[in-house]
Amino acid sequence: MPHVFYWIFFNVFVLIILAFDLGVFHRKAHVVSFKESILWTVFWITLALSFNLIIYIWQGPDPALDFLTGYLIEKSLSIDNIFVILLIFKYTQVPDQYQHRVLFWGILGALVMRAGFIFLGIELIERFHWIIYVFGAFLVVIGIRMAVRKEIKVDPENNYLINLAKKFVPATPKYDGDKFFTTIDHKRHMTPLFFSLLMIETTDLIFAIDSIPAILAITTDRFIVYTSNVFAIMGLRSLYFAFAGLMQKFRYLHYGLAAILVFVGVKMILAETIKIPTVIALVAVLGILIISMVGSAIVEQRKNKKKY
Repeated sequence: MPHVFYWIFFNVFVLIILAFDLGVFHRKAHVVSFKESILWTVFWITLALSFNLIIYIWQGPDPALDFLTGYLIEKSLSIDNIFVILLIFKYTQVPDQYQHRVLFWGILGALVMRAGFIFLGIELIERFHWIIYVFGAFLVVIGIRMAVRKEIKVDPENNYLINLAKKFVPATPKYDGDKFFTTIDHKRHMTPLFFSLLMIETTDLIFAIDSIPAILAITTDRFIVYTSNVFAIMGLRSLYFAFAGLMQKFRYLHYGLAAILVFVGVKMILAETIKIPTVIALVAVLGILIISMVGSAIVEQRKNKKKY
């Protein structure tokens, strides 16, 4: 496990990047264009691959391969997050120019939650090795449920965090610019922007329960698991703005994500009997993603041809 200095350095670096993101590049609320989102997506991916190169030089090929595989798994599973975020923004009718602000703080909260899950998950595996089979079976079940799922539903009325927050702070259905809270009759009220934030935090908590065990099937190195998660999550905002409008076209993508969860779950269950090399896991995950996305594109193209 890397010295505490590397943990501090990495987290300070992440905070500096996020500070520049919100305080400089997105200081003024604006609608994120497709071009801007693509540039940011390329930036985050390049940053992740550059860090992967540092891991390779610093610790060798095996940890670097673990990082790359973990990053790809977390990145691919985070795509499902985009569907939910899209539904949340549609339901709460968040203006386009304020969506980046909600996602920024939502992802910042997600990073904290993920760190907690990572350390808890690794601690459980190290103390109770048999729990790896529980994680594996859990991923298989989640993967099957994702495959048979007909649609994703957003139900704010039954959201625990929102209902809990309403007990302490009154709510208003009106927006007040990009503010999470506003003052009405000398009382502090939550705006729908804060509702969106709470819903995104809740859904990421659920997705973290799925994705963290998945990467633990690749490695239990805390630093590798944590850093690959951070890079995957930080790039989620730009990925959302780049592909939110295209998500509906990838009709078979959730089958691919389900297959990845099942594959990783089986890998965990068979860890003691059949050792699947990380490079094979990387190729498998990448192959499943490509097949599901290309298949979706082909079906969509044929569907459009039939219209004409």
